[in-house]
Amino acid sequence: MRLGTLLDIDVVAIHTDEEVASLVEVTAPPAPVDAARRPVVLVAVLDRSGSMSGSRLEQAQRALCDVVDRLAPTDVFGLVAFDDHVTVPVPAAPVTDKAAVKHAINRVHPGGSTDLGAGYLRGVQEARRVAGDNGATVLLLSDGHANHGLTDPEALGSIAGTSAATRVTTSTIGMGLGYDERLLAAVARAGRGNEHFAEEADTAAALIADELGGLLSQTVQAASLLVRLAPSVKAVRLLNDTPAALTADGLMIELGGFYADESRKLVLEFAIPGLAGLGLAQVAQLELRYVDVATLVEQVTTVPLHVNVVPGDQAAGRVPDATVRTEVAYQQVQATKRRATERLSAGDAASALRDLSDARQTVAAAMAVAPPEAQADLLEEARVLDDLAREAEHGSHERAAKTLSADASFKSRRRGRRRDEH
Repeated sequence: MRLGTLLDIDVVAIHTDEEVASLVEVTAPPAPVDAARRPVVLVAVLDRSGSMSGSRLEQAQRALCDVVDRLAPTDVFGLVAFDDHVTVPVPAAPVTDKAAVKHAINRVHPGGSTDLGAGYLRGVQEARRVAGDNGATVLLLSDGHANHGLTDPEALGSIAGTSAATRVTTSTIGMGLGYDERLLAAVARAGRGNEHFAEEADTAAALIADELGGLLSQTVQAASLLVRLAPSVKAVRLLNDTPAALTADGLMIELGGFYADESRKLVLEFAIPGLAGLGLAQVAQLELRYVDVATLVEQVTTVPLHVNVVPGDQAAGRVPDATVRTEVAYQQVQATKRRATERLSAGDAASALRDLSDARQTVAAAMAVAPPEAQADLLEEARVLDDLAREAEHGSHERAAKTLSADASFKSRRRGRRRDEH
């Protein structure tokens, strides 16, 4: 993997407290030429509660059957279905009899209420049972609020995080306007997967296909970035909404899997106290660890970050790097969108609209100084914010909240990835 860094300012004034932002870009290797693909492991957890009856369940079944058709006999597929009870129509196993697997998928019928927690836990169990060295992915599809069993987003997120630590990732697809976006967002975030919103049934089918496409082209698993601070640096903050935790060694950022050539952008902010000596000073060391899917061997890449300590009059003339500052603003907008989601979900539309207005102003200010290559992303972001503000004010609060949540998740955790690349 390639690990690139860029600082917004690379000179700091002596004896002066400074804040320095770093743009970190992580890029996965291409797919090996003529190499046999490693088997993938996918366990679908399908909501079959009464609200799924009709086109939602039918489209999900059709999409899962299409997934089975695309898998090789060495790939592993499983299906867990839940309403207020959990069943396992397809125990996770190699796909040696596609007709039998598809028949089992199509025999799932709508039932009662929604014990999402039990369904998800059973799906995780199946995934762990067969994960092996290749890891596994759980894909959770639901259209309703969890109203039986374990319903706390934090608790379910904790389960997803524990599973991700053992290379079982979780992606979620929320269908329609009735599901709990806070719960599915928590599971996807902690599970190091993707959070999707599919208002229409056919959109859900496309997202299921996209998830499989990502798995089939994956070249890296279990990627993490450790930020080791120099003794002189007080603190570091990650602007992206990506799972991270402080450890004895530094800030550990969990990145999960990458598909071939995928590139992601992270923004780190360092609090640097007044340094007493002139010259080059190390801020941090970045340590990227990952498992190469082709060999299943762990690899490590390290990159140091330095600033140059200069007299105050020399530092006064510096100009912050426009690319880094634009990405800082972009991630600040995503954080504001997440706050607006919470407020819409809680019924506070007025505060959510103020958040969206603040985000729009941040984008406008960023566009004034952004480099040409960043203008298209900012224009698209402005359009999204304007559309969602109209939806929140004059349309459906549920639609606006779910769109905001999924969009901010994608742009904060998968920055650089394009939705249609699979």
